[in-house]
Amino acid sequence: MAEDRVTQAVGVARELLEADGPDAVSMRAIAARMGIRAPSLYKHVPDKAALEAHLIAAALTELGHALRDAGPELADLAAAYRSWAIGHPHLYTLATAQPIPRDRLPAGVEDQAAAPLLAAFEGDEDRARAAWAAAHGLVSLELADRFPPDADLDAAWAAFVAAFSPRPERRAQPRPGA
Repeated sequence: MAEDRVTQAVGVARELLEADGPDAVSMRAIAARMGIRAPSLYKHVPDKAALEAHLIAAALTELGHALRDAGPELADLAAAYRSWAIGHPHLYTLATAQPIPRDRLPAGVEDQAAAPLLAAFEGDEDRARAAWAAAHGLVSLELADRFPPDADLDAAWAAFVAAFSPRPERRAQPRPGA
């Protein structure tokens, strides 16, 4: 029964977050939606940070599945990443705009989310991290409506893909100073 209440509370928190943003998510609002009083909710969920950790884990899991289902090509991964983030802007922001509470997340959830991108870069963690940072920057700016009204965001994403796509002839050249 207690696990059912946790699952219910996380579901309600997500509904509030997705519909009205982070300011709508409070223990009082969640409890009211569940038909209980806030003190009763604390019997099942220790604090709001625990609920957020559940939401972050769900976001990482879902995003990881979206990336895995997209296939191995960087263009497809980028499209899936952008689509998922735009489809879940508040959940995406919750999961990516603050330090990750790794001690509260299920083991392996972060690695599973990153696996498709890491595979696209043949295990090169540095390139995968750089590509993620670029994709995160693009989507975060898009969600914040920071691009000029006439900006061609599809062209920006295409430029991102072109910049990070593997080019064997470039990899074979030594770096300056190497």
